[in-house]
Amino acid sequence: MNGYGGKILRINLSNRKVSEKETPKELISNFLGGDGFGTKLLYDEGSNPPFSEKNPVIITPCLFTGFPVPTAGKTIFHSKSPLTNMYAESVTGGGVGAAIKHAGYDSMVITGSSEKPCYVYVEDENIDIKDADFWGKNTRETAEIIKKENGNDAVVASIGIAGEKLVRFACVDCEDRQAGRGGIGAVMGSKKLKAVAVKGSKDLTPDAPEKLLGLAEKWYKPMIESSAYKDDTKYGTGEFLEWMNNERGTFPTKNWQAGTFDAHKTISPYYWAPIYVKKNKACLSCVKPCGKLFKIESGKYKGAVLDGIEYETLFSLGSNCGNPDPEALAKANELCDLYGVDTISCGGAIGFAMEMYEKGILTKKDTDGLDLKFGNSDAVPIMVEKIAKRQGIGDILADGVKNASKKFPGSENFAVHVKGMEPPAYDVRGIKGMGLAFMTSPRGACHLRSGAYALELTGKFWKFEGVDRLSSKNKGEEIKSMEDFMTVYDILGVCKFSRGIYLISGVLDFVEAITGMKLSENEILKIAERTNNLKRMYNVREGVTRKYFKLPKRITSEPIPEGVSKGSYIKPEEAEEMLDNYFKARGWDKNGNPTPEKLKELGLESI
Repeated sequence: MNGYGGKILRINLSNRKVSEKETPKELISNFLGGDGFGTKLLYDEGSNPPFSEKNPVIITPCLFTGFPVPTAGKTIFHSKSPLTNMYAESVTGGGVGAAIKHAGYDSMVITGSSEKPCYVYVEDENIDIKDADFWGKNTRETAEIIKKENGNDAVVASIGIAGEKLVRFACVDCEDRQAGRGGIGAVMGSKKLKAVAVKGSKDLTPDAPEKLLGLAEKWYKPMIESSAYKDDTKYGTGEFLEWMNNERGTFPTKNWQAGTFDAHKTISPYYWAPIYVKKNKACLSCVKPCGKLFKIESGKYKGAVLDGIEYETLFSLGSNCGNPDPEALAKANELCDLYGVDTISCGGAIGFAMEMYEKGILTKKDTDGLDLKFGNSDAVPIMVEKIAKRQGIGDILADGVKNASKKFPGSENFAVHVKGMEPPAYDVRGIKGMGLAFMTSPRGACHLRSGAYALELTGKFWKFEGVDRLSSKNKGEEIKSMEDFMTVYDILGVCKFSRGIYLISGVLDFVEAITGMKLSENEILKIAERTNNLKRMYNVREGVTRKYFKLPKRITSEPIPEGVSKGSYIKPEEAEEMLDNYFKARGWDKNGNPTPEKLKELGLESI
């Protein structure tokens, strides 16, 4: 079918068997691509422990990936998470997905476990499982070695030391872009799979080439003329840090003890971009590059080079650790990228450890003499290395905040996670709809499964207006609708920074030009709803009941102490009220399980 590679590739590392099959028509019609494909393929693999050889790593290019659609070039990794022990997905802007599609595949499903370190090499229909005698190398070194062996046009997705050592929030590096969340890098490590490298030389055929090129030209101008274009391209994703801190009071600080960071100015890109940024960097197909080539040319961290620093990382390795030093922050970010560590979870673990240290639960004996107080900037990159290499206290923190808190009595009350995943940079005590979104996200605390922070913080978006971020009322339909909206974007592969430009109506002409399918807004949202219900059914099968849908005690008992949102928090009864409202909006029962009627409506009655 036009728009698709046409085949699903399967690789078993245990017996080194490779097979492929035609992409089923019902998979296309029911799930369309990207996140939909990956979710269905993951569900069909059954229930397996995260480090079982049967637990798959699934890499799926999104529907628009590889085609000239402005800001649409995403690829999604799916697996069962070793961090949360439930559904996991992670999105990257790296080029591996386009290469997979140009090799003729709509998804790769990798199972099994190799006896010795290996990497998968795909060059069109030629598949090889090669020895990785560079086990122990960092992600950049790995990409360089593989490209030297196979040519510079090979696109590499690799793990670092953290994945090898099964750090439960290890990420997959895709040449300076990361599939960061959920620990899929550790799943690769458990399989002794160092990397996936792909070359694709086949043409992708859209249904209506001239129409597609016309649409690309039509939407390019609104992208570069959008109100956010100038700040995004000049300062990156952190451009609204000061607004979050000063105007909304919802920038989490010192392990979520506060919603404002007094020393925020030096970690704001308005300060560091003019000093350290050398040029913009963009994801595949991007026309509004928010990536920044950050380089330190002198001082103790001289030589640090990275693509960053992103907004979430400015929080996790910055304010969450009380760290005001942009150079120490950048070095910690670079180490996360080289070792293959999710910056959000890593910073969450370090901030948690800092609070334990200040409360006397940890001592210098536990930290190998390191003064692990909030604000000790130089301690942050040191702790990244300890976690990535599982050294000392880092060995415990490498299992995530939830697991680490079980080893330190008294720390559970300030262990900040949802379903085992450390949350991103939105203090939901002052953004209550986002608090619900943290609870309902199938992969654990997440801002991008719903993207509702934009709606909540401004009061209007898409079909909603007059939204009160400090109220817990009527949040169910809001979050349900926003989750489906964002899943459309993860199916198609469109950057979520474009959501206010395309909305839903703007992507439908691209779907038709690429595939020939003429879908209405309701029809594509129904595909997204089907995908989200299947994610929930995956977690139902894994034993994820209503009791997992809860916020950390700090969020439900400690009001924000200072700033614009002072005094706000989510009371336990508000959390339950929002959850009931959401389940009703989804057509699920009071325990959060899709009803037989809902599954039948979505064509999932066989689940």
